[in-house]
Amino acid sequence: MAQTLAQKLIARAAGKKQVAVGELVTCQIDLAMFHDSSGPRRLKPMLDELGAKIWDPSKVVLVIDHYVPEQDTDAKRIVQIARDASKAWKLPHVIDSEGICHVVLPERGHLHPGMMCVGGDSHSPTGGAFGAYMFGIGATEMLGVVVTGEIWLQVPKTLRMVWTGRLNKGVFAKDMMLHMIGRFGMNGGQYQAVEFAGEAIANLGMQERMTLSNMSAELGAQVGLIAADDVTYAYLRSVGVHAKDLEELNNWHGDPDAEQEDFYFNASKLSPQVAAPHSPANVKPVEEFKNLSIDVAYIGACTGAKLEDLRAAAQVLHGKKIAKNIRLFVAPASARDQRQAEHEGIMQILRDAGALVLANSCGACAGYGATFEEHSTIISSTARNFKGRMGPPSVQVYLASPATVAASAVEGRISDVREML
Repeated sequence: MAQTLAQKLIARAAGKKQVAVGELVTCQIDLAMFHDSSGPRRLKPMLDELGAKIWDPSKVVLVIDHYVPEQDTDAKRIVQIARDASKAWKLPHVIDSEGICHVVLPERGHLHPGMMCVGGDSHSPTGGAFGAYMFGIGATEMLGVVVTGEIWLQVPKTLRMVWTGRLNKGVFAKDMMLHMIGRFGMNGGQYQAVEFAGEAIANLGMQERMTLSNMSAELGAQVGLIAADDVTYAYLRSVGVHAKDLEELNNWHGDPDAEQEDFYFNASKLSPQVAAPHSPANVKPVEEFKNLSIDVAYIGACTGAKLEDLRAAAQVLHGKKIAKNIRLFVAPASARDQRQAEHEGIMQILRDAGALVLANSCGACAGYGATFEEHSTIISSTARNFKGRMGPPSVQVYLASPATVAASAVEGRISDVREML
């Protein structure tokens, strides 16, 4: 029986030759990730009550990224619980205040094609960009995983998003994703496996692919997969993944005749996209929002402040200044990406333009860190713009690519970055 990429990944984890859509299987977990918000403060009381231990500490990664830098008593308490637990549990993989979990996990070489992974965060499908089956789970499910090393799931059908052609200058993966969310809605993925394919996907860099997989959560999908290829191999080798772990890389793609539902898009016809308050599905082309005044531009989050995102913003901001009375915040997604951006002169370009650089953490995207005043209008590179998520309920958040955010900061209003480039 022909198998989709999702079926092949699940079958491997379940110890079966093949699986059928709708089948219930128990999968062995290769890696479990949780952070300071979703991890020890929720898991430790339950583990203590059960008298249970973590099944394999070497397969757990704890990332401290949500409540750092600690700004109040509650944040200090939550972070301290995480740090104390990491010592008590003898976790060998702890990434503390070095960046956002979905970015630092792969850049530390923890992911590779063929793996079955879970994360204590809704944007855990980011791992699918590397040919790994990775999805988000809640604290109760995570308890079961860390005690048993297993999880059950129902084999999903695959919804395949095929992008033909190539993106034009000023159009990015974020625009592709917003367009798909606008078309299908936030439940369009039906908690199934979404796979991204086609010429446009093949020509995306690794971090752009991560944006697609990350925001498959906004489509309502369980996972957002991209078949492994030479781009995957080159990135993973660059972050230290051993060649032996990539020997079967070319096996992780779906069979051409596998049963799946295909949807087609033409990348060459896509324009920059913007999602209006208060839903990532409230999407229209940027032309529909041109000249709408803003107060703040925010370049941050796992979906909008990786190295490739910072490069795109710097290309727009080079030699320019942000508009009067506009604030531009930049929160690089990882310390490693920020160091490289410093080396390339990117961070200096952003500062010269008037950007205020914030910590390598989830920050305002998680409703923590930067604060926005009542009735502010924000254009942001984050993944979500729900009411009250990034400030008081009166704050109006528009979502766009980092390049569109940068262009809007210069103009003081939502702008078409293509005109500036």
